[in-house]
Amino acid sequence: MIRIGLLGCGRIGQVHARTLKTMDDARIVAVADAMPAAAQSLAEATGAEVRDTDAIPSASDIDAVVIGTPTDTHFAQIEAATKAGKAIFCEKPVDMSVDNIRTLMAGVEAADVPFFTAFNRRFDPNFAALQTRLRAGEIGAVELIQITSRDPSPPPIGYIKSSGGLFRDMMIHDFDMARFLMGEEFTTVHAVGSSLVDPEIGKAGDVDTAAVTLTTASGRICQISNSRRAAYGYDQRVEVHGADGMLRAENILETSVESATAEGFKRSPTLHFFLERYEAAYAAEMKAFVAAVSAGEQPTPSIRDGLQAQILADAATQSRETGQPVVL
Repeated sequence: MIRIGLLGCGRIGQVHARTLKTMDDARIVAVADAMPAAAQSLAEATGAEVRDTDAIPSASDIDAVVIGTPTDTHFAQIEAATKAGKAIFCEKPVDMSVDNIRTLMAGVEAADVPFFTAFNRRFDPNFAALQTRLRAGEIGAVELIQITSRDPSPPPIGYIKSSGGLFRDMMIHDFDMARFLMGEEFTTVHAVGSSLVDPEIGKAGDVDTAAVTLTTASGRICQISNSRRAAYGYDQRVEVHGADGMLRAENILETSVESATAEGFKRSPTLHFFLERYEAAYAAEMKAFVAAVSAGEQPTPSIRDGLQAQILADAATQSRETGQPVVL
């Protein structure tokens, strides 16, 4: 039984709590949040105890901490959990600073504590199956990857201002997916971006529409497109072209029912929100973390994966600002 301390009782903390409640090999012992009401509500729902955030990482009745707090709090929480020898599950990004992540990574590796960076999309059943078939050689050597990720609508401007920008906040998932599928590190990043959805996003110094081209040393290419707006719902697609064929994962629709009339073919809309679209992935990633900790193994994605995605996000930000490709 892995005893969990949950830091952060907001939207993502509640998602993880629901998964943990269904598991026989894990139990939430304590929760903490900057908002007392949120912590109390989740404690009542899970049978956990409300504690101070600083008390959870060092508690003797805690084996692992799940960090779902704002990014600017991660450094101190990871450092405390590492010193206490706790297993760590951390939402992305690990930190907005690559230097900070390197500092944390050195501590994690020296202490040999399990660390999981929560890139949940690796655990989506469709993307995971695509990657498994890719590694089995079904389409030969990878030549070109195309990743499409578009939100139904932009978040509030207040969130945009503290998000670190589209590349670090939104596209970072796609950078990790690109690495997950390519199996080879990228050496060049070229990004373009515009504010086409909401002028206030541009005034806040960010973009809401962007495209990035990544290349590897062997010349393999990945293209990523992001938008903060998609009138037709949450758009999440991946296509991998190889020497012997192509693998593709399409959007998940509300239903698989399709009608055909004199007016043409009609299908259901896509699932509208990321919590619905990636519900299975959120559950699978937590189960993978608990299984690794229980087995005494290092989970994946690791803190090193978190670092590499952040390096790509920083490079894309720099490329968009300068108009020049960035060589890593």
